[in-house]
Order: sequence, then C-alpha cells, then structure tokens
Amino acid sequence: MEAERGVNTGEKQINIRKFQAKDRMEVRRLVCSTALMGGACNQFFEGEEVFADAASVYFTDHEPESSYVAVEDKKVVGYLLGSVNAANMSRIFGKKLVAPLVLKALAQGIFLKKRNIVFLGRCLSSALKGEFYSPDFRIEYPATLHINIEEKYRGLKIGDQLIGVYLDYLRKLNARGVHLATMSDKAGRFFVRNGFKLLFEGKRSYFRHILYKDVTLYVYGLKFTPAQ
Repeated sequence: MEAERGVNTGEKQINIRKFQAKDRMEVRRLVCSTALMGGACNQFFEGEEVFADAASVYFTDHEPESSYVAVEDKKVVGYLLGSVNAANMSRIFGKKLVAPLVLKALAQGIFLKKRNIVFLGRCLSSALKGEFYSPDFRIEYPATLHINIEEKYRGLKIGDQLIGVYLDYLRKLNARGVHLATMSDKAGRFFVRNGFKLLFEGKRSYFRHILYKDVTLYVYGLKFTPAQ
C-alpha cells in the first residue's frame, strides 16, 4: 500500500499510510508504551496484553479501515486509531469485547495484582466523586480518535500528518464532526492548532498516586461544514 503522506526530517523518511493487519503488534506495543501522557502503562497497570486489548482491539480488529500509522522503514513509530461512529463503537465494545476481556483478565490474575488493585480502587473512588461525568458529544461530533507517537519521534510533525489524513478521510465520508479526550496540556495545544476547539474539561484524581497531583481531562471537538 502506498503512503498517503510523508514526513522528511533530513535523517528520517516517515510514511503515513492506512493501518494494515501486519501493524497490529507494533500498534499494541506503542499503545502500552505511550498510555499515560506519553509514558508506559506499567506505571499504573500490570498486564500489557489486557491493557492493549482494552485500548486498541476495537480499532484494529473491528474498524481497521479508519486507522492510520506512521512508519519508518517497517517500524511503526506512531498511530492514529479512529472510529467514524463512537456510539456504534461503544455498542460493539459492550456486546462483543467486554466479556472476553474480563475472562482474559481473570485467567491472567489481573485483578489480584497489587498495582491494578490500587489503580482500580482509585478509579472507583474517582467515579464515586462524580469525576467520570462528561457530556455526550457523540451526536454533534460522532467520530473519535486516539493518537500517539513514539517518544524519540515526537516534534517531527508526524502527528499533524496523521491528523490530516484522518480528517480528509472523515470529510470524504461526510462525517458531521469528530471529538477526542486527552489529559495533556501539550496535546491540547496540538489539537487546537489543527482546528479543534475545547468542549469540556474536568478534574481526574485517579493518577494522583503516580503523578502526585490531579490532572484535567480535556475533550476537544471539530465540526465539519459542507464547505469543508
């Protein structure tokens, strides 16, 4: 498959193309290594296979046509996992993916690992405090995305190219809009630069035992117009 866009850094040639089945393991690796504001998931969760399933298996196995990767030679150095209909994604996740995910977690003893017990306890406490509330933006902004770049490849405009091809893809499908969530201020500035606007922000405390502070969850959205 030919690259849809390229990034030439002088030393590196990065190609942006559609996700392919052969990229699955590399994407899962990156999902785990960039999970917490660009850092690895093992800071708060033990069990990379289960985490990768939860974070990426819908995109890679049920809607692969809506995702893109950034590749240097044969190595995936960045990804954008997308869905054109977040509400449909949630339905499929609930009906087809939750039960196998829970069974795998039980088989691997995920719920008995100390790090996971602490994290899940923090999430429960956060939920009881109402911190998981967020308005439902899926009607006005039905598409969604998740994007990350391997650490040493950040700052090379790879994210801009991934966002660009995905937005072009959504426009061709006459999508109404797209939204995403992030806890990174830097990522927020990146999305604003690419045409998104802030829709919501709310406090999250479930990473306080790692980051030693509360963080803010930001939801950004971009609405397409017929002229686009």
